[in-house]
Amino acid sequence: MAVAPSSRQRAALRLLRRRLIQAVPLMLGVVIINFCLIQLAPGSFLDLMTAENQVSDPATIELLRKTYGLDDPVWLQLVKYIWALVQFDFGFSYRQNMPVIQAISVHLPATLLLMVSSITLALTVGVAAGVVASVKVRTVWDSLVSIAAMFFFAAPSFWLGIMLIVLFSVKLGWLPVGGMATIGGVSGGGAGSGIAGVLDILHHLVLPTLALGLFYAAIYARVMRSSMLEVAQLDFVRTARAKGLSRNKVTVNHVLRNALLPVVTILGVQMGTVLAGSVVIESVFSWPGIGSLLFDSVSSRNYPVVLGILVLGSLVVIAANIAVDLVYMWLDPRIEIR
Repeated sequence: MAVAPSSRQRAALRLLRRRLIQAVPLMLGVVIINFCLIQLAPGSFLDLMTAENQVSDPATIELLRKTYGLDDPVWLQLVKYIWALVQFDFGFSYRQNMPVIQAISVHLPATLLLMVSSITLALTVGVAAGVVASVKVRTVWDSLVSIAAMFFFAAPSFWLGIMLIVLFSVKLGWLPVGGMATIGGVSGGGAGSGIAGVLDILHHLVLPTLALGLFYAAIYARVMRSSMLEVAQLDFVRTARAKGLSRNKVTVNHVLRNALLPVVTILGVQMGTVLAGSVVIESVFSWPGIGSLLFDSVSSRNYPVVLGILVLGSLVVIAANIAVDLVYMWLDPRIEIR
C-alpha cells in the first residue's frame, strides 16, 4: 500500500523541480560566458605545437584546424559546443588523446575526496568551535577560538600548506610531503592493497585537508558564534529556559539548529571557492586531482578540457545551492523557499 507524500515532501519536490528548471538557462549562460572568455585568450594548441616544433607542415596544421573545427566562425563553434554538451559530449582532449569527460573522470575522484574531507573538517571544527565560543562567551575559550579563527582566516591556504609540510613532514617526519599514495606502496595496487591502501591514502590526505579546511573552519566558527549569540536572545529560547529545560537541551535542541542556517548559506555559496581552493592546494601537495589537469590544460592550450572543468565546477555550485535550499527546509519548516 503506497504512502502518500507529506506536505513537506511535496514542497521539497516542487522546490527541486523548480530549481532544476532554473538551472538550465543558468548553465547555458555559464557555458556562453566561459566559451567567449576562452576565445579571448591568446593562442591555441596549434600555435603551441608550432612553437615547440611538434608540427611544422602547413598542410598538417590546416588539417588539424579543420579536424577540431577551428576554421569555423566563433558563433558556429559555440553552437556546435552547446549541441555537443546536450548530448553529454565535452569534446576531445588532444593532450591525453581521449574524450574530455574521460580525462576529467580520471582526476575527479581525487578532487572530490579532498573537497569532501575539507568540508567535513571545516564544518565539524568550525561549528564546534563556534558553539564553544558562544557558550563560554567572554572567557579564555572564547578568546582562543577568536584568535585561532583570525589566524587561519588571514593565512593564505598555500602558505599554510607549505608551513604544514615544513613542520609535519620535514621537521617531524610524521606525514608525507605530497602525492596521493606511497610510490610502490600497497595503494598502488599490489598485494594486500585493501585496508592498507585506504590507510595510505588517508595518511597522504591529512595535510591537504588541514590546509584547505582550516580556512573555512575559521569562517564557520566566527559565523556560528555570532549566530548562536543572536538566536540565544530570541523569545522562544527564553520560553524554553522558563519551562525548566536544561542548558544543554536548550543549546542543542533550540539554539544550535536555528543557528546553523547562516552556516548552511555560506557553505552553498562557497562551494565554488572550495573547488578553486582545492586547485591551489593540489599544486602545493602534488595531489593528482582536477587542479593538476587544469594547470596542464591551460599551459598546453587544451581548451576543451578547460571548458569541461569550468562546466563541472558550475554544476557543483548549482547542485550545492539546490542542496542548501533543501537543508533549509529541513532545519526550519517555517521557511518557504520560492
